[in-house]
Amino acid sequence: MPPSDPTPRPAGRPPGAAGPTRDALHRVATHVLARARAAHDGRFGLRVTPGGIGTPAFGPDGTVLRLAGTVLVLEDRPGAGGGTEALELTGRSLGDAAVFAGVDLAAPFAPGADAPPVGDAAAALALDPPTARALLDGYRLGAAVLDRLVPGLRTPSVAQLWPEHFDLALDADTPAGRVTLGVSPGDGGHPAPYLYVSPWEPARPGDPAYWNARFGALAAWSEVLTTGDPVATGGAFFRRGLDLLAGS
Repeated sequence: MPPSDPTPRPAGRPPGAAGPTRDALHRVATHVLARARAAHDGRFGLRVTPGGIGTPAFGPDGTVLRLAGTVLVLEDRPGAGGGTEALELTGRSLGDAAVFAGVDLAAPFAPGADAPPVGDAAAALALDPPTARALLDGYRLGAAVLDRLVPGLRTPSVAQLWPEHFDLALDADTPAGRVTLGVSPGDGGHPAPYLYVSPWEPARPGDPAYWNARFGALAAWSEVLTTGDPVATGGAFFRRGLDLLAGS
């Protein structure tokens, strides 16, 4: 099976008290989307897609499996003999989603130690549609912030959503070593959504007030969203960390 994501991340799976909808989406992302891709090519990284998150194209038919709010969408490449199918997940179970996607929940799968368990696959998923849309929209905004940064980054990786921690992140080189820039929906250490900068090396140069987390630095999404331009504000947070790591 594919190895766990090797890059440093803020650790800790989101606790149940932080949001049943988030936990339900995390299970679907891990055990339906990521499992479906991994069964074909051994990789389980996900991407931001229209309306939410999903897989890159995989398999002989160029299949894309994605979440748009509470709707699970299955698309096959035009000309591959398929089309588009969709399943509304409200009132459905993880087992229903797995059957729709052709995923075997009993097959071995190791996306990382902090990944959520399958749990009760027959129980209805605790999904609130407005909450699901808001959470997935946070990934869209996060992707816009990261996209603006990419032209100025040194050897950036592809921005991926990792099923283990349910965060969207990329990493890049700095004079102080590699660093991860990401967007998290919240975790055991900080239950609300946040942006983060996580250097791979122990050094935290420059402004001590910026380095406000065990893993590096974080900025609460709630504060970023209250500004006139959250994409610009989020970008400024990331650039501040990059400047400090560059000795500026």
